[in-house]
Amino acid sequence: MSKADMGRRYRMYPTAEQDVTLTGWGHTCRALWNIALEQRQYLYRQRGVTLMGGEQCKQLAQARAEVGWIKDLPSECGQRVLANLDAAFLNFWNPDHPAAYPSRKRRGARMSIPFKGQTLVVRRLNRHWAEVKLPKLGWVRFRMPRALGGTIRNAVASRDGNGWHISFGVHTGRTPDAPNGKPACGVDFGVAASAFVSTETGPRRMPPTLKPNERKRLKYLEQRKSRQLTYAKKHRDGKYSNRLRRTIRQIATVKTKQANRRSDFTHKLTTDLAKNHGIVGIEDLRVANMTKAAKGTMDDPGRNVAQKAGLNRSILDNAPGERRRQLEYKCRMYGSRLVAVPAFHTSQTCAVCGKTDPDSRQGCGRLFSCVHCGHEDDADHNASIVIEARARRTGGSVTNSTHSTTTVRVPAPRRRRTRETLPATHG
Repeated sequence: MSKADMGRRYRMYPTAEQDVTLTGWGHTCRALWNIALEQRQYLYRQRGVTLMGGEQCKQLAQARAEVGWIKDLPSECGQRVLANLDAAFLNFWNPDHPAAYPSRKRRGARMSIPFKGQTLVVRRLNRHWAEVKLPKLGWVRFRMPRALGGTIRNAVASRDGNGWHISFGVHTGRTPDAPNGKPACGVDFGVAASAFVSTETGPRRMPPTLKPNERKRLKYLEQRKSRQLTYAKKHRDGKYSNRLRRTIRQIATVKTKQANRRSDFTHKLTTDLAKNHGIVGIEDLRVANMTKAAKGTMDDPGRNVAQKAGLNRSILDNAPGERRRQLEYKCRMYGSRLVAVPAFHTSQTCAVCGKTDPDSRQGCGRLFSCVHCGHEDDADHNASIVIEARARRTGGSVTNSTHSTTTVRVPAPRRRRTRETLPATHG
């Protein structure tokens, strides 16, 4: 059977009764994930046996006959949870995959319920609305401004601060476009300038993801949440009150708006880059290393901790990792090629004479002034030209390692960090 090659996400509007049922299913899926993960960890520690989803599905069938809250969940949803856990472990065991060790899902994590595509039925009601028939739940309405365009292979119902959504994995049968033959470009992702393209004269700046009033409200809500948490720990044995839960929901609503605006800018940026260029060069950034905390230890405390925390928030707000992920599949889709080049000294290398000198970039200013040839340019634009030149030298092949060239000194490759109790290899 052909796999899903495209995703479709729509806003879903369940009734009050359906909302209660979906919420209960979401908590059940989270509990099943945590129980299955704990069982695998325990069995490996005690006996050195790697338990997979096939055996756990048999145990799940027995549990459904004995435990009511597991029986309420459609059987296919529980099976999909175990299949997703299998995929998480396989990605972790794969040395070429960046996935970390599977972790437990907290109560406040994103709530999601997976379904098999074969059991779902979708019918359009009118130009803007449709409904999907979910197992043991019936027909649920959702907003459908765009057609599916293919065969449904899987689906996930999820809830965020704005409400419920339904995401379909669809097989469209679309093949990658032929090379478009368009000019190459280099893109420098930053904080002051969200993206500076080498073929453009000005930077692309992401609009503020929160308005001033929303930023003030978010700060107020987080302070109120902190006070309510302190009170709950002192006087309620940690039990959340209804007011605290309401505050958490209000924070989630504001942060969801922020995430949606960030996602909108990211999709528009990556789509434009992939459509209008034949080669897209970017820096091979190590985002996890860039956003490490500066706290230090009790014996050796860090310096400028608050400033580093603010910088980390700004870096993550621009989502460089998500931009790269989107470029990887959009470049294949639109006939262009993505090239990740070493980020070493791109901000200190002159785009005209090619010489690298730290004195050419004084401090963190926006001006690049070469001390050798006198070339002056915006620092981000100069870096984007250097990135484009490095991308052209690779011959247009996709590069996923900092070892893409031999002329640039690069840091040693990272070693995967594993837990002491659970080795990275399966038995």
